[in-house]
Amino acid sequence: PPGHRRFKRRPGGGGQKTFRALLAVPAAAGGREERGGEGRAAAAGGGWPVERGIFWSRELEERVPPGFAAEEAAAWLSAARGARVASLERGGCGRSSNRLARLSDGSRACVRYGINPEQIQGEALSYHLAGVLGMQERLPPMALALVEARGRQWEPVREELRGSHWAEGAVVSLTRWVDNLTAVVAPAPWGAEAGGGRRLQPLSAGGLGGLPPSQLVELVQWSDLILFDYLTANFDRLVSNLFSLQWDPRVMRRATSNLLRGPDGGLVFMDNEAGLVHGYRLLAMWDPYNEPLLRSVCVFREGTARRVAELHRRRSAAAELRRRYRAREPLWARLGFLSERQAELLQARVDFVHRHIAHCRAQAALL
Repeated sequence: PPGHRRFKRRPGGGGQKTFRALLAVPAAAGGREERGGEGRAAAAGGGWPVERGIFWSRELEERVPPGFAAEEAAAWLSAARGARVASLERGGCGRSSNRLARLSDGSRACVRYGINPEQIQGEALSYHLAGVLGMQERLPPMALALVEARGRQWEPVREELRGSHWAEGAVVSLTRWVDNLTAVVAPAPWGAEAGGGRRLQPLSAGGLGGLPPSQLVELVQWSDLILFDYLTANFDRLVSNLFSLQWDPRVMRRATSNLLRGPDGGLVFMDNEAGLVHGYRLLAMWDPYNEPLLRSVCVFREGTARRVAELHRRRSAAAELRRRYRAREPLWARLGFLSERQAELLQARVDFVHRHIAHCRAQAALL
């Protein structure tokens, strides 16, 4: 049809190459006709799910589960920093060096002890970058703590500390424990369709109309997740699954690493210690996966895009992160901040995301 003439299918091929084609253009069978009638009525509550070509609708965003509200997170962090550690247990928190702590206020927390300090630094900085970007409600509240066997906070578990082989004076992270989390399998276009060398079909405004509201609500959260993982260069989530496709064609049908679903149905971005510091050292290895994954997203939360635009305009990504980190984490100086080179990389990745969003806007204007 004439309305489809300008859109060309990209060459076929297996694996990650096909991610570049996603979301940027309407599905070949979709087109303008889907924008009215049945397609429009099938979207969340009868409203079209995308506004102005590239932004999730306000109506759809209002359906996203709230996650960890700012006030609730602040209250937990304040209580956790003042609480004593009543017990430490093995299991349930990842690596064997980590522990599940029961605090004196009755709450529980995962205590993560990094193989090296940059993992804890990456976890903390990723948490606060999520705050800068306006998506911190998707991450469990996290605070730093100093291991001091004779200190008030750790005195009740002095014997357990001896068996943990944690170094005295080490900085660990305390992350709020959340009950009843369940595994998450990546949806199309990042899920099972990515395996087996099959060509992925673009997911665009024209192709969203028939999706149920619950699936659209999940895609809103995935768009933030993929943008966040690109900015932090986090390879230990969907990217690690994509990497494994080369020897396990069914890996995308399995649970996504470090991503869980909360009891309210919202996604929980877990274990972000590969972000920023560790991830920035390994860009050459993982950006061939992270970059196409970012390019697979051309629908965004408007608030996220607005914050990216502001950080781009002011060239202030590292400065904003530093300000927030220093204001909200009392132990920030123990681990320090990004190096000058890492700060430059963060700004460069913000600029790249901004250019990508501009490209998506230009593509949408052609429809």
